[in-house]
Amino acid sequence: MKLILTADVTGLGGPGDIVEVKDGYGRNYLLPRSLAIVATKGAERQVQTIRRAQNARAIRGLDHAQEVKAALQAIDPVPMTAKAAGGSGKLFGSVTTADIVNAVKAAGGPVLDKRTVELDGHIKKVGKHSVSVRLHPEVTASFRVQVSAAG
Repeated sequence: MKLILTADVTGLGGPGDIVEVKDGYGRNYLLPRSLAIVATKGAERQVQTIRRAQNARAIRGLDHAQEVKAALQAIDPVPMTAKAAGGSGKLFGSVTTADIVNAVKAAGGPVLDKRTVELDGHIKKVGKHSVSVRLHPEVTASFRVQVSAAG
């Protein structure tokens, strides 16, 4: 199946890339999650629009990605307050990538795109948790988030 990616897919490519994948992977994973569209002649014309939008949001080059990585590691661990937790430290709900992006911004860090944040599973307990961010195809920043319960 020939598809055009609309978002970064780890191990496959970035927005605007035309890729060939197995039918089941495309039909059951990429298309329902809006990570790709079917490659038709009209859709191939949309590749230019997708790439322009990606370039507007993207981190400008490898040097800029290194600067953002250094800024993230300077505020490690990022303090974050979750809504509420039980007596054993288990959160009512979980921490989302949007919550992490807002915590980094509130801590004086760089503005990140929530789609580039990768979690090692769900964050459902208070404490320190590892988070990684894909800043550039060649640069991935890792930092920790210190989750504490509010009131």
